[in-house]
Amino acid sequence: MNEYQDQSLEGERIKTDFLKDMTYSEYLNLDNILTAQKTLTDEHDETLFIIIHQVAELWMKLAIHEVNAAIEDIRGDDFRMAFKKLARVTNIQNQLITSWDVLATLTPSDYLKFRDSLGSASGFQSYQNRMMEFSLGYKTTHALKIYEKDPEIYRLLKAQLGTPSIYDEVIHATARQGFDIDEGVLKRDITQNYEPNASVKEAFRQIYLNTDKYFELYEMLEKLVDVEDLYSQWRFRHMKTVERIIGFKKGTGGSSGVNYLKRVIDDYFFRELWELRTEL
Repeated sequence: MNEYQDQSLEGERIKTDFLKDMTYSEYLNLDNILTAQKTLTDEHDETLFIIIHQVAELWMKLAIHEVNAAIEDIRGDDFRMAFKKLARVTNIQNQLITSWDVLATLTPSDYLKFRDSLGSASGFQSYQNRMMEFSLGYKTTHALKIYEKDPEIYRLLKAQLGTPSIYDEVIHATARQGFDIDEGVLKRDITQNYEPNASVKEAFRQIYLNTDKYFELYEMLEKLVDVEDLYSQWRFRHMKTVERIIGFKKGTGGSSGVNYLKRVIDDYFFRELWELRTEL
């Protein structure tokens, strides 16, 4: 094997002296990342459980980064750049969905061996999941108290809460294209959850009926549908994975577990876009 490796490098000018230069591991800060799996038990499968959730948080960090950048693009009517970022978001979402397949290899008996060590810690407390919801327009404040323990996390959440969602910006972009959107929608309190509006639905209807004339807006609306579709799939796979591992037990954070996860599957970010499917 070593002979094969040496032959494969023949003629290559591979740098091997890094005494004074930055390495790949240093650039990626791998010392911190690869030692961040602090298990609380000696159970083999706890490492799986931690890594799956840590990787999910990294993907969510990137998704939030991309959605917030797309929001800025839409605000500046730069739809093509927003499309690129949202295409990346949907690919991230596919990674999040398939990660449940790996966690589903955790059997109920394996999980029970270390579940009690989690205490009240729960995925429900993921502040990045909350930030993702805020960036897409689902703004509820009932869970903010969870994050008061960490002032920096609380600050980040409050900042995202006070930032227009991608749906708000798409509605404003629609109004800038000459569509008649109710003033109350354009000047609404963006810290509150968005409520469906007839003028928004009518504008979107006209876009769908005149796709050639409003192609960029039409494409933007479809990008939003893509994101929500995959978000629902992620929620569904989450629910089924939890059911597979713990059945209908209560969640460690105090929720009703699978019953709660089933309810949120039918929550919408962009309700008008889904209602139009029936009405067109």
